[in-house]
Amino acid sequence: MPFEKINGTRLFYESHGSGPAIVFAHGRGGNHLSWWRQVAAFQSDFRCVTFDQRGWGLSEGPAEPPDPATVTADLVALLDHLEIDRAILVAQSMGGVSSLGVTLHHPGRVRGLVLGDTTGGVGDLSVISLLDNVHPPEDPFRRALSDSFIGEHPDLTFLFGSIGRINAPMPVSVVSGLFRNPDGPQAADLARMTVPTLLVVGEEDKIFPVNVIEAVHRLIPGSRLEVVPGAAHSTHYEQAGVFNALLSEFIGSLGLDVAAAADN
Repeated sequence: MPFEKINGTRLFYESHGSGPAIVFAHGRGGNHLSWWRQVAAFQSDFRCVTFDQRGWGLSEGPAEPPDPATVTADLVALLDHLEIDRAILVAQSMGGVSSLGVTLHHPGRVRGLVLGDTTGGVGDLSVISLLDNVHPPEDPFRRALSDSFIGEHPDLTFLFGSIGRINAPMPVSVVSGLFRNPDGPQAADLARMTVPTLLVVGEEDKIFPVNVIEAVHRLIPGSRLEVVPGAAHSTHYEQAGVFNALLSEFIGSLGLDVAAAADN
């Protein structure tokens, strides 16, 4: 199994396909398996990398609040280990912290950034003040999935829970503070971004409502925002076809020649 000592801890990762690299970073309730519908769709043309963040899934590490600097360094070290010079980073929820961190501090390593249902840990008051009155349901399914999805797709809802149960048990508070941290990236940091960025949010997201993601969108120059109906906090899972189409279109906008690209 593909384990490797990455930045001082034993991380699990998978790499499927070949071509320009897409690296998928999971959220608190997920792990490398969360991206099964994206890997299946893109592995014929791209190198699709999934991994378990330290303390999640099959990776080592305590189930404690992820330190932004540490998880950013983990992702850079994983890129180095896999000899990926530049990648498209696709993140959901908690995964946005490391992906935005790499984009801000190592922009030369990032072809494009996709923030799915996440602020990326932005600490600017214009964003975190909007979270003061956000109180998601305690039920883990209703936190992450829309009520309509739960009702219409009991099979995929069961699978969603099964994927999450691979992780060590941990309270929601382990991660939620990351997104209310005033020391996170500020408006001035985001104003310097030049990496093409797509923000995707479920219309029914109860953790990061649309107005919160709109606030992040306003801080990132040239960014694009897409609001997806019929999805809550897991757009990539609930509306995989829509999410994959948006990702494909975004990749196309980067001008990649898939057949000719050989530099990862």
